[in-house]
Amino acid sequence: MPMTTTLLKILDPIATLIEKISEGAGRLSGWLVVVLVLLVCYDVTMRYLFQAGSVALQELEWHIFALIFLLGAAYTLKYDEHVRVDVFYQARWMSPKRRAVVDLFGCLFMLLPFCWLMIHSSIPFVSQAYGWGEASPDPGGLPYRWLLKAMIPIGFVLLALQGVAMIIRCLREIMSHKEPQ
Repeated sequence: MPMTTTLLKILDPIATLIEKISEGAGRLSGWLVVVLVLLVCYDVTMRYLFQAGSVALQELEWHIFALIFLLGAAYTLKYDEHVRVDVFYQARWMSPKRRAVVDLFGCLFMLLPFCWLMIHSSIPFVSQAYGWGEASPDPGGLPYRWLLKAMIPIGFVLLALQGVAMIIRCLREIMSHKEPQ
């Protein structure tokens, strides 16, 4: 058994575990969409029918909106639904192996460095917000703003992990298929 096959057999369960985590984050993101819709409906009803608004409720809507994107990014990558220029990627001459090479290159040289940059630069941002006990500057706003800011590195860790799973899947594709003539 070649070493690469053995290595892929070791890495496949890791990719599967990462994809389960991404799936869970995506499902949570989906439920947050439902919660956000209900909150916005309630907020609009209260504002326009009863002239009663809430700064905290409006900030909660913004926070949930941010969570949807931060938690949903890895899920979106898992299902290959992220934004990409598909001029060449969807061309007829792009075999599954060639697509895997493009995806591997994109993950290694674009996705993972970007995720590292976002994680690395957001940790001091979160730490500072936590140290100051940052809360909303608006009267009636939400406390503990650092909790939302802490989701920034968490969301990018999830995205980077899904990138690792994608790299494993790409390597499997590259090593398992012969290039068509």
